[in-house]
Amino acid sequence: MTPIELLRKEIALDVFDYNQIMFVLADYKKPRDVVTKLLKNSKILRIRKGFYCFGPVWCRQTLSTEVFANLIFGPSAISLDYALYHYGLIPEQVKTITSVTPGRKRLYETPVGKFLYIHLPTQFFSFGLSMENTKSDKYLIMKPIKALADKVWTDSRFNPRSLKVFSDYLFQDLRIDEKILLTFLNEDILTEIEHNFTTKKIKLLVEFLDRLNK
Repeated sequence: MTPIELLRKEIALDVFDYNQIMFVLADYKKPRDVVTKLLKNSKILRIRKGFYCFGPVWCRQTLSTEVFANLIFGPSAISLDYALYHYGLIPEQVKTITSVTPGRKRLYETPVGKFLYIHLPTQFFSFGLSMENTKSDKYLIMKPIKALADKVWTDSRFNPRSLKVFSDYLFQDLRIDEKILLTFLNEDILTEIEHNFTTKKIKLLVEFLDRLNK
């Protein structure tokens, strides 16, 4: 049995860590050299330090980039630009998978995509979460208006002092689709966002969206 066949036989999931590899390849004289060769031949892929997945030929299921985003660094949830695109709120396709995390800002450029994690304080991170399904797995993503609030709060370029500037920012700068935005607006989510963020920037956003919705 070849090393990749052995790994595939002993590791049930398509993603795994370094310790699992070393355990399965323990009988090899130089298991690290075996891993190097497997990586070179793309039989396994290194996603980040200590975290791997099987290459396309050896995967049992097709893992989505959204699922990888949750797995690569956590706790985290997809939000910001990628979530806005996912919900159809912005027209341009977003290639970098953007997430928020109560941890430090991080960027991973991997064989399966580019993943950016932006810091969001725990009290802002812990609400507005939604679980979505793929064919083979699930992943966490912020609800549409929460993803928009995350974007506004984390965008250091935007420092509103009044409601007047929000229209240009949302519909010209971010290119938010107003018609689609209105389908996601409701009093409950706006109240939840205002109550949990407790910052002037987001209070102004909520007030603007509330007026837009009437």
